[in-house]
Amino acid sequence: MTHPESQGLICASIYIVLLILFIPYAFSESINNHHDSPRKAREGLVVDEFPHHQLAVYLSSLLSLLMATMLGFLDDVFDIRWRHKLPIPIIASIPLLMVYYSERGVTDIVVPLPLRWIFGTLLHLGPLYYVYMSLLSTFCTNSINILAGINGSEVSQAVVISLSIILNDLLFLPWPFGFRIALPLHVTDGLKVGGVWSAGMAYGSRILVERHLFSLYLMLPLLGVCLGFMYHNWYPARAFPGDTLCYVTGMAFAVVGIQAHYSKTLLLFFLPQIFNFVLSCPQLFGLVPCPRHRVPRFDGATQLLHASRAEFKEKRASPLATVVLRVFSALGLVELAVEEGTGAITSTSNLTILNVFLLRLGPMREDSLTRVLIATQVCGSLVAFFIRYGLASLVYDGNRR
Repeated sequence: MTHPESQGLICASIYIVLLILFIPYAFSESINNHHDSPRKAREGLVVDEFPHHQLAVYLSSLLSLLMATMLGFLDDVFDIRWRHKLPIPIIASIPLLMVYYSERGVTDIVVPLPLRWIFGTLLHLGPLYYVYMSLLSTFCTNSINILAGINGSEVSQAVVISLSIILNDLLFLPWPFGFRIALPLHVTDGLKVGGVWSAGMAYGSRILVERHLFSLYLMLPLLGVCLGFMYHNWYPARAFPGDTLCYVTGMAFAVVGIQAHYSKTLLLFFLPQIFNFVLSCPQLFGLVPCPRHRVPRFDGATQLLHASRAEFKEKRASPLATVVLRVFSALGLVELAVEEGTGAITSTSNLTILNVFLLRLGPMREDSLTRVLIATQVCGSLVAFFIRYGLASLVYDGNRR
């Protein structure tokens, strides 16, 4: 029985169509204001206050998402090797970076308190900031793709991360709340007690509110699309996302992190992906043999997943690879097989967080492993919120955390 693959193309298409249909609503206030009271210059030209910058950012984000969809589908069709697919997201981020440059985007970063005696309060990065943004888009896209291989893994990561971003955005919106109590006092003809307040961490900054509204506009439809696809991709999966969904979701996260100016917070929501990437580096960069697929091994007799392995067949492990694998083994992250007598490493479990779960928790069903991954992603988001709104005050002052 065959199952439809590359269904991430359908998800991406629906997502992008929703974002396009949302454009008139996102700018409805500006459209109404321009229609009601346009201002005319001396030459008779209409001078409006339409937010062209916000529209350019929105459209460039759509273009980057479209390019990510196309490149992801090409990856599904031609099955591009890892060493070639790593820089692909940089191509999709070009429209985003060009609009950021044309609008004279900020390339300064706030220096942490302990380093300000050296660099000052602000550090100008210039072109290095664009390199950082392109690398951010590359990481967000490929980190989800690397942590994949079981039913529901890719889409569940997108669901938890998008939910975390949405919760973070809601903290910055001005939510009005209040109460009023009428006291029937005969002397004063009644007395009303209460008031109206507004909550939110934007502290009256309209720019912060607009940035997080933009992020919310992109994340809400992404969450809806991913939840719908998660129903079909859950074990036993009836449809598979392919690399297209990983490219689109990763690019969407990079877009909001760059354009809403909270890339540090975004990276905190990728803590499991960062750990998995660091763990995978010896295989990704050729230090340890890297099979084409590092997914857990399925045992048909027990219906359980086991940690898959990579073998040193063509050549022995180099001294550096031996040291790295020995350290990982001491930390309980890999399982090594050594040659009797010489002690040379002959094989190792593949360097992914999914295989680490199977080594530490034992063989398990595929849906159970997906639940462990979701729990890890949720715990990572909780740690991210604690760092962002707790520990960050130790190294950043004010609201520049």
